[in-house]
Amino acid sequence: MKIIAFHNLKGGVGKTAAASNVAALAAEEGIPTLLWDLDPQGAVSWYFGNTGASARVPKAGRLVKGKTPIGKTIVPTGIENLDLIPADVSFRNIDLQLEKHGDNRTLADWLEPLGEDYGLVVLDCPPSLSRLAEQVFRVSDRVLVPLVPTWLSLNSWHQMQEFIADKKLDSGRFQPFWTMADRRKNLHRQLLQSPPQELTGLMPGYIPYASDVERMGEKRQPVHWFAPRSTAALSYRLLWRGLTKGKRSLKL
Repeated sequence: MKIIAFHNLKGGVGKTAAASNVAALAAEEGIPTLLWDLDPQGAVSWYFGNTGASARVPKAGRLVKGKTPIGKTIVPTGIENLDLIPADVSFRNIDLQLEKHGDNRTLADWLEPLGEDYGLVVLDCPPSLSRLAEQVFRVSDRVLVPLVPTWLSLNSWHQMQEFIADKKLDSGRFQPFWTMADRRKNLHRQLLQSPPQELTGLMPGYIPYASDVERMGEKRQPVHWFAPRSTAALSYRLLWRGLTKGKRSLKL
């Protein structure tokens, strides 16, 4: 089983849309996939229509303490090969629970039994550098970091690199990709054409700033379902192909 996390310090950068589309593309290739909505805001859960599914999700404290098996939190999405652990508002306090009980249970412990049923787990993470983020970074085979082509977004990448170094994490697992790119803007074009050298492992292509991505909230579907020939759909396919092909590809 492979684990891919989508993480960024900043909210509103297309992280959730990318996680949702990549998970759906993996499932359509026949890979049993689990998408875990770790963000209490629950955007992934909204995209896949599980507005009432949170009733099945235990409070963060029960999961951290090991009182509830993770299998009881999983719900179907209606897409073949794709299941979901929906968000729950109690996960806003998960760092407090990990601080209190984390010596006994970790994210790796929760995920380990899932390897019997899933070939891929996709984690949509809340925008923070926290105890949970550190555990996500340690357990993931890849951490994909969406970056808007702006200097402020690049600063968030530098902050993440400092966190990675401080926690002695494997920096090779982290791969940035451009998101919400608007080629009408000079700075966006400049950074797309000449990416800074510190963006090691930059994924190919970019996710455009496009209305089709915003329409996911209306359609509550991955982009390639309702706009299969759109630039956004092709861009998500390129992102997925970048994960599964080439020298640094995941063996799924």
